[in-house]
Amino acid sequence: MIGERETTGLGVETKVAQRKESAHTNMMKRFLSAFLVLAAVSSALGKPEKQAVKKEKRVPQTLSRGWGDELIWAQTYEEALFKSKSNNKPLMVILHLDECPHSQALKKAFASNKEIQKLADEDFILLNLVYETTDKHLSPDGQYVPRILFVDPSLTVRADITGRYANRLYAYEPTDTSLLIANMKKAKKLLKTEL
Repeated sequence: MIGERETTGLGVETKVAQRKESAHTNMMKRFLSAFLVLAAVSSALGKPEKQAVKKEKRVPQTLSRGWGDELIWAQTYEEALFKSKSNNKPLMVILHLDECPHSQALKKAFASNKEIQKLADEDFILLNLVYETTDKHLSPDGQYVPRILFVDPSLTVRADITGRYANRLYAYEPTDTSLLIANMKKAKKLLKTEL
C-alpha cells in the first residue's frame, strides 16, 4: 500500500504541476493578447489625424473634350434639350472640330477663363459637338466652326444672341471672351424675363 500511495501522490503532484503550467500559459496568452490590443489602440490614437478636406471634386469627363473638365456636359443634343427643359436652364451648344485651329484656340480661351467656367457651371446645360446635328436650327447661317448657340428651356434657339461677325453670326474668337460672357449673361437674363 505504501507503494501505491507514493505512486498516487506522484500522479497528483504531476497533475497539479501540469495545471499550474497550463494556467501560467493561459495567463501569458491573455497578457500577450491584451498587450497586442493595447499596442494597436495606442498606435492608432498616437497618430495625428489627417484633416479631411471635403471639397467636392468632380471626376473629369471625356465629354468635355478640353472645354472644361470640371463642368458637367450632356452627351447628346436630345439629352441636353431634355435637361434644359427639366432644369429650366438655358443650353449652350458649342460646335467645333478637333483639327480646326480656330476651335482649338477658342477652346483654350474658354477653358482657362474662370468667369466663363463659373457661369457655365452654375447657369447652363452644356453640350459640345464635333459633328453636325440633324437640327437645322443649330446652323441658321451655315455649318462653320467654331460656333456657339444658345437654346432656351422652351427649346427655342436664340438666334438673337450673336457674336460680332456679320458673315459668321455665332462665331467667337479667343479675343471675344468678354462678348461671350455678355451673351451668356444675356441668355440667363432672357430666361428670367421671357419665360
